[in-house]
Amino acid sequence: MKAVVLVGGEGTRMRPLTETIPKPLLPLLDRRSLDHVLDHLARHGVHEVVLSSPYLEDTFHPFIEARAGDPAIVWITETEPLGTGGAIVNALDRLGDESFFALNGDILTDLDLSAMLDLHHAKDAAVTIALHHVEDARAFGLVDTEADSRVRAFREKPEAPIPGDINAGTYLLDPAALRDWAPGVNRSIERDIFPAVIDVGRRVFGFVSKAYWLDLGTPEKYRQAHFDMMDGRVHGVSYPSPWLGEGAEVDLRAHLGRWVAIGPRARVGADAQLDDSVLLSAAVVGVGAKVVRSILGPGAIVDDDAILVDTVVGEGARVPAGLTLEDARVPAGSVAERA
Repeated sequence: MKAVVLVGGEGTRMRPLTETIPKPLLPLLDRRSLDHVLDHLARHGVHEVVLSSPYLEDTFHPFIEARAGDPAIVWITETEPLGTGGAIVNALDRLGDESFFALNGDILTDLDLSAMLDLHHAKDAAVTIALHHVEDARAFGLVDTEADSRVRAFREKPEAPIPGDINAGTYLLDPAALRDWAPGVNRSIERDIFPAVIDVGRRVFGFVSKAYWLDLGTPEKYRQAHFDMMDGRVHGVSYPSPWLGEGAEVDLRAHLGRWVAIGPRARVGADAQLDDSVLLSAAVVGVGAKVVRSILGPGAIVDDDAILVDTVVGEGARVPAGLTLEDARVPAGSVAERA
């Protein structure tokens, strides 16, 4: 079984973290986010994965070289962004003639991929789309299905807060359904390809499940993913809370709330207070500093008595002593200033 994992986005909503690290390579507790995605695929019999990205491509190669075991990784260089549909079409010559998975690389889920594959075969589907039910669909496009789960149409984002089934970003695709699309063209799988496949009468079905599902596209969701994994909300995954990576140092007089993740070699000083926050590798929080609902990128430094609330600090950036920041973004490598 093969898969395409879509990792080409620039992660603009996650800046400044994604100024230096592609979103799929951001750490998620003890591994990269993409590691969790690949491990999940391997558990469901996927043995080869195709990746491609024009954004910060060089950062992916050390990850690929260090990755061991299933699934094997095939890299395709994109000279320019191809979108979700274009990236999949561009990979078709690496995927053979059997149905394959395609999925967004910024989704954390415990979706039962094996059950989804069973439905795909049972329905003799050209396309099967994982669906997730939400109570407020305003941030997503809705997917309309028949009683037998056949997909009728994709609807635009509603203006009112209504419940519905949304595209969960995991697909099973018959290569024959995509062969007519020319490679090397920027296309959306959701807006261009799926509606066209439905219009020509091919069999497109939805797979609705109650699986855990979280889009890691914002700092708030990225933090929440850490906390959910520590709480055991993702099936088969559990971490201690608070979580400390290898080589992390926390002063005995520091206060750590329940939902705190401290990456490897990070340091927290005496009388510091951390709540609902994530520190990536080698980040430093000084004596008496306070960090609440915030993220510190690799090597970021929060000096003594500084206060951060709802703030994201980029890689190698510094927050000077005594400075208070709220709802701020500190670019990578910079020194924060008073507003």
